[in-house]
Amino acid sequence: MSKSDPNERATPEAEAPKKREFELQIREMEIDDLPAVFHLGERIFTSETVPTLYRTWDEFEVTSLFNSDPEFCLVAEVDGETVGFILGTTVTKTKSAWKYGYVVWLAVVPEWQREGLGSRLFDKLAEKMIEDGVRIFMVDTEATNQPALSFFKKKGFANPEEQIYLTLNVKTYQEKPHRGRTPRRKQKNGSET
Repeated sequence: MSKSDPNERATPEAEAPKKREFELQIREMEIDDLPAVFHLGERIFTSETVPTLYRTWDEFEVTSLFNSDPEFCLVAEVDGETVGFILGTTVTKTKSAWKYGYVVWLAVVPEWQREGLGSRLFDKLAEKMIEDGVRIFMVDTEATNQPALSFFKKKGFANPEEQIYLTLNVKTYQEKPHRGRTPRRKQKNGSET
């Protein structure tokens, strides 16, 4: 609003809500954080948000990551309350000079999203992984998860590749006459294919 015209209305930019001020602490997850992290993940990673079974949120994966790579399991706290977390691990392939940093889970409670917490969690994890010798980061998400895809693209991730996951109902498998085996056929020359 200009000073010269008191009747001039404020522009939408001038009325934009201010980001709230808060003190964020990002730290390594401790054993006492396991219940809060698990329940937060349970709240965020529902069957609607993670519909495939290959990635399911469960207490075993959380405790496994915490036990194997505690330095890559971080929590975000505001006023002593857990409002987000990131869980990662590293992968080293045999006969490869590359060490991969894999972001397994990243979550921020809905009421704290769009405040930069996810970005700061990732940056802290990246810093720790780089110190550990990681040369490339990997993450996976649903092809339809536009907020996650947008977030990771802003962080610099590229080259998305879609994966195809197939399912087979056991009942269907059991009803098939060949039980998954393709019968061998004899060719005209007498050899089998």
